[in-house]
Amino acid sequence: MTKTAHIIGAGLSGLSAGVRLAKEGFEVHVHEATQYTGGRCRSYYDGATDMVIDNGNHLMLSGNHHVRLYAKALNTYDKLVGPVRAQFPFMDVASGKRWLLDLGAGRFPGWLFDPKRRVPDTYVRDYLALLPLAWAQPEALVEDTIPCEGVLYQRLVQPLLIAALNVEPPQGSAGLAGAIVRETLLAGGAACRPLIARDGLSPVLIDPAIELIKKKGGSLALGHELRKIERSPLRATGLNFGTETIPLGPGDVVVLAVPARAASGLMPGIKAPTKFRAILNAHFRFTPPANVPPLTGVVGGLIEWLFAFPDRLSITISAAERLLNLPREDLARDIWRDICKVAGLATDIAEGPLPPWQIVRERRATFEATPEQNALRSGAATELKNLFLAGDWTNTGLPSTIEGSIRSGDHAADLILQMQE
Repeated sequence: MTKTAHIIGAGLSGLSAGVRLAKEGFEVHVHEATQYTGGRCRSYYDGATDMVIDNGNHLMLSGNHHVRLYAKALNTYDKLVGPVRAQFPFMDVASGKRWLLDLGAGRFPGWLFDPKRRVPDTYVRDYLALLPLAWAQPEALVEDTIPCEGVLYQRLVQPLLIAALNVEPPQGSAGLAGAIVRETLLAGGAACRPLIARDGLSPVLIDPAIELIKKKGGSLALGHELRKIERSPLRATGLNFGTETIPLGPGDVVVLAVPARAASGLMPGIKAPTKFRAILNAHFRFTPPANVPPLTGVVGGLIEWLFAFPDRLSITISAAERLLNLPREDLARDIWRDICKVAGLATDIAEGPLPPWQIVRERRATFEATPEQNALRSGAATELKNLFLAGDWTNTGLPSTIEGSIRSGDHAADLILQMQE
């Protein structure tokens, strides 16, 4: 008998569940409300820059276990590129100071004892003060757990945590911050090598998943918005898409992998975050100088991370609500000035005409990673025995990250596969 899985949502969470189930013999049908796949993790052609760009610059790490397994399942792991060692160049644009955080390639944190490899002007005791994060509870605040001041905080902890939590770190959940620290810094350099989808997010993480699902007998329907889940007391019995209703057989399963607000509308009564935070990305069509690293952390300025791709320079700014309503031209100019400082470009380039550019503002990029909002996250199982939730907003134990998204889809698939045993 054919085992059928309906995946509602073609973002990473849904696709990771779909890939797992397709490989286990399910006929997987993906239903996406929009006209594109990938959700908040996708590539698209941008007319302003005349380039294919990503809607966001997403950094992955070698210790992201679920990302690795997913990419390997798609045969695209070799397209996640990065250095052989966990090295992170940084620059303070206010002072002009540069340094290289070198975590090495193994698990032992030998870098802590080498002043040339750790953050300048920091000491081993500064790092030991971060250890309480490792066992912090989700309801605790970061500011009540570790010192949110000093050189180490300004040059490493703040950039790391604002990127991971997408809120100002002091107000973030210490438990979520601790999960990041446990899976990165405390796991050693072997877990911290940066990985970037140099050829674009969609070619590496999205398009191959759709191809695999179709190859296994599944399908993708775009512009197919789920309007209502028909149900009995214990099961989902049908999927109403407005113009058609798909009945669910006794062995059919559903993974609802949509944003929190949409999930709450389709499944009234489930817990879901209600507050979200913005991320701003900007892309400039400009060939980087050969000496610009693929990734540079930035402190003391407007931008936070600079990504150097073969054909463009791109930046990310987290917790970006303050920037959402600024004039785009003025914002692009300010961003470009910071980029030029970090990339070592001449003043005449910094103050001259802007290269072709695009600013992408994701107003609801992540749920707000505070203790209050973290407590509102649902698990994968629901009161309906054949319907499961996936999404970076569900209770993955991580903030909204690519690793969390894929982990949520894997967890939903695991629960489905356990039902089959």
